[in-house]
Amino acid sequence: MKRLYLVARIAAFVALIALCLAGQTKKHQYSAREKAFYADPALVDFVRPGLAITINSAKISSAGVISVTYTLTDPSGLPLDAAGVNTPGVVSLAYVAAYIPKGQEQYVAYTTEQATGAVLGTITRPFFELGSGPGGPVAPGQYQYTFQAKAPTGFDPTVTTTVAVDGNRNLTSFNLGTSYAGTTFNFVPNGSAVTVTRDVVETQSCNTCHDKLAFHGGYASGMQMCVLCHQPQNADPVTGNSLDAKVFFHKLHMGSQLPSVIGTASTPGVPYQIIGFMNSVNDFSTVIDPATPQRCEVCHSQTTKAAQAKAFLTEPSRAACGACHDDVNFVTGANHPGGIQADDQQCANCHIPQGELPFDASIMGAHVVPTDTAATYPQNPDALLAGINLAITSVTNTSAGKTPTVNFTLRDDKGNNIALSSTTTLSFTMAGPTTDYGYTSFGSDTASTPGYVTESVSKPACSSSGACSYTFTHAIPTSAAGTYSIGGEARTSVMVSVLSGGNTSQQAVSLGAKNPVVNFSVDGSAVVPRRTVIALSNCNNCHVDLSVHGGLRNNTEYCVLCHNPSNTDASTRASATVAADKALPPQGINFNLLVHRIHDGVNASADGTGPKNPYIVVGFRGSHNDFTGTLYPAMSPTGEATYLQNCSMCHVNSSEQNDLPLMGNLNQVTDPQGFINPVQPTSSACSGCHVSKPEAAHFLANTDSLGESCTVCHSAGAQFAVDAMHTQ
Repeated sequence: MKRLYLVARIAAFVALIALCLAGQTKKHQYSAREKAFYADPALVDFVRPGLAITINSAKISSAGVISVTYTLTDPSGLPLDAAGVNTPGVVSLAYVAAYIPKGQEQYVAYTTEQATGAVLGTITRPFFELGSGPGGPVAPGQYQYTFQAKAPTGFDPTVTTTVAVDGNRNLTSFNLGTSYAGTTFNFVPNGSAVTVTRDVVETQSCNTCHDKLAFHGGYASGMQMCVLCHQPQNADPVTGNSLDAKVFFHKLHMGSQLPSVIGTASTPGVPYQIIGFMNSVNDFSTVIDPATPQRCEVCHSQTTKAAQAKAFLTEPSRAACGACHDDVNFVTGANHPGGIQADDQQCANCHIPQGELPFDASIMGAHVVPTDTAATYPQNPDALLAGINLAITSVTNTSAGKTPTVNFTLRDDKGNNIALSSTTTLSFTMAGPTTDYGYTSFGSDTASTPGYVTESVSKPACSSSGACSYTFTHAIPTSAAGTYSIGGEARTSVMVSVLSGGNTSQQAVSLGAKNPVVNFSVDGSAVVPRRTVIALSNCNNCHVDLSVHGGLRNNTEYCVLCHNPSNTDASTRASATVAADKALPPQGINFNLLVHRIHDGVNASADGTGPKNPYIVVGFRGSHNDFTGTLYPAMSPTGEATYLQNCSMCHVNSSEQNDLPLMGNLNQVTDPQGFINPVQPTSSACSGCHVSKPEAAHFLANTDSLGESCTVCHSAGAQFAVDAMHTQ
């Protein structure tokens, strides 16, 4: 028997090798986001990091036994041994099975668990099976798993049934991290073709902001798997909150804007919380959707080819709409102009997909962002809502010591001139040189705007064609050399009609122009624009239309003119509305420090591992802007938010790595609340995320009178290269 066993093992191993050799058609190329990209090639060839799961078939027997056959391979398609014996790395797996009842649109789970909480008591809700192993081997890399859950007697074999297999391959012993993968498979148990699916939101829509949608320790990935469990059966028994996708996902993204969280003058707000695994408290009450929840099509994209992409327009429901508008009581009719609604049958009568004009009760009209009206309602007769566009056509008189003249136009999206008198703001900002802004003085009266000067346009000269010009009162410094920049900002306000509850009212809407920036030489040398570190389009993957400072600033190329190495919030801190803010020194607001620290948010707490002080910026009129609670939406492979290791979500051309050698030539950064002040440029950028005192000590220890030595260890190809240290 022992000999037969050995012969069988050898035969299986030979078959595995043969299949590997036959199946290896093309070697997988690892990206710079993966540890394997930087690892020893010999180690990579041996381990073959990565994981791919393919479901080959699934079935339900007449007795209700559910099974699935699937294949585990590496990224090149070579089979893997789930046990980690014949190939490196144990593969752990989870399984889900669910079906869509006839005449319905959402799933009901076969795989469930019992959960108990104070509000709902004991409930049965969807869950996944971890199983006792990968199931029985069918062929090298191929397995068949039989579910513990069964379809009940009398189950319907004619409806769409879906199984999911998610897993991870642990390669940490090889310093190659853990690989994650997952997939779903639709079938009809009686063998009929699949005609009914649940496909409202595609994963690619989520990933524009979340990077790679994943949850539950990496055992759930992608919307196709999420909707199997996040359906009407699912709830949190502790709080009573629904975990149905159309409720839960809307509430997640509303977060801090939920009426129930905000509360009223007489009723305090209630935190929106979900009690999760191991009784973890998941509080979403501070979430701010970077795109604003009004932009429904960020998630409900019409370009991803989701089968039910228009469902949010054609199937309004109390559950979905009441998720965001959770101060509406459909039973009593409170806060609902349409009164009591016993079911969803009447919703679409008032809430049609889109009306003729914005700001009505239609779904698109009720959710339109004022600045989006030109694109959403091209027939809108109000020219002012057709946009405002500031263009700098040229800059003249640009020699050192001269006062430059800005030639510009101000027009709407249709090309019509906008009267300058209708603007509430029209200004131009000058800074330089582009090698690094921040330490150029434009006069003793610009102390409150270090490194730049901003002038409001007064008495511009305009022709009948709309060509205007403005000459700065401040001159380019006489010692100036190289390339300087001028950027502009403009804003107008218009009253629009808003229809609510059958009544029409007037609402003021502010529109800001995109900030133009023009570079020019002050000494006859070639024009050299400032280095490009990030792309505005990357920002807008999440923000859709990045706009700050009341809509005035919306171009990162313009932001850096003011958010430069010498600038702080000193000019506003003295008027801080919060007494504690006045007691602290100014806060550094150089762009690389500011943006990293803002996005690092909840990771940058002042608890001994965090920064010297919470990152609070005092803004216009002394406003208190605390970014320590910011939840960055990118997800780690295990589904944890605030994952900042994918620098390419913001950076372009690997600037986080490739710009490192030139960082030493940039200006030092004023950081009065930091551990080091002033701080060298590379240290400043890195300290945006690496905020602790020990890390500051590391920066200081590697800086001397000659500068920073960061490139020795962190440049491309070095042992601790920036990109290599940020891989997953």
